Amino acid sequence: MTEHDQHAEERPALNQPDRPDPRESGQDQGRQQAAQDNGAQVSTGSETAGIPEAAIPELVIISGMSGAGRSTAAKCLEDLGWFVVDNLPPALIPTMVELGARSQGNVARIAVVVDVRGRRFFDNLRESLADLEAKNVTRRIVFLESSDEALVRRFESVRRPHPLQGDGRIVDGIAAERELLRELRGDADLVIDTSSLNVHELRAKMDAQFAGEEEPELRATVMSFGFKYGLPVDADLVADMRFLPNPHWVPELRPYTGLNEEVAAYVFNQPGAKEFLDRYAELLRLIAAGYRREGKRYVTIAIGCTGGKHRSVAMSEKLAARLAAEGVETVVVHRDMGRE
Repeated sequence: MTEHDQHAEERPALNQPDRPDPRESGQDQGRQQAAQDNGAQVSTGSETAGIPEAAIPELVIISGMSGAGRSTAAKCLEDLGWFVVDNLPPALIPTMVELGARSQGNVARIAVVVDVRGRRFFDNLRESLADLEAKNVTRRIVFLESSDEALVRRFESVRRPHPLQGDGRIVDGIAAERELLRELRGDADLVIDTSSLNVHELRAKMDAQFAGEEEPELRATVMSFGFKYGLPVDADLVADMRFLPNPHWVPELRPYTGLNEEVAAYVFNQPGAKEFLDRYAELLRLIAAGYRREGKRYVTIAIGCTGGKHRSVAMSEKLAARLAAEGVETVVVHRDMGRE
């Protein structure tokens, strides 16, 4: 958790309107100048005073102490389907909301991370919040808190200075940041103390607040591959189908792949094939439940054989169908099929 907080995560940028607004006000120019000062390239388009209420995105502002878990909280919302923008100057928050409102429902929930890396713009936050309230934008502020001892320990563990310590000590930077954020903390809708929380516990708290009553969704990629081409570097789980006879040595099956009905029938008529599918699917149910509890929503299951053409392909297709039938969003990838 703490290492994530020391590095800004890359976030995708929304497409900006490319037609300038002749009614552009001095406030818009100030927002554009703020973005340029922060190194961002932003063009402001036409802004209307009234946005249809149904089109206004839900907004969450994530802030808090450096090292307290802002990046972890933001990543959790991103995994829940929120559009997350890291280190956005506060003056640009209303513009981001208006862009989301014009996205025709494609950006319905926006989370913005605001921290002291943008301290030159931090004074504009209250003005932006007032602007949002005037436009009937529902917003929540999530504030990540932690004790001085925990923050010092986290900064020392990653050997990075506090962004506000300057020539002083880490505790000096923490004290300066607390003072800067004092008023925002008082306005927060949700304060989470992460002093004794690990990454998984923080994600669980965020899920409890923002995931509703739905169980966290798990997405699985089932990938067939050939061992002779190397293991997939992104595999979480690997299973080896080389215990089954190879259809490559059956002349009439050799030209085909595991997608062929005759090849699949040959594979699953072999001793142990159906038993493996049943037991591995049962094992994955157990693992999937644990992944959900730990906040892990993406898993790659690699199924290998010698060339990635017959056995692994047939087994991957059957396993993916089992997972999909149990409510797991599943994608099948045949990495090495066709390489021969």
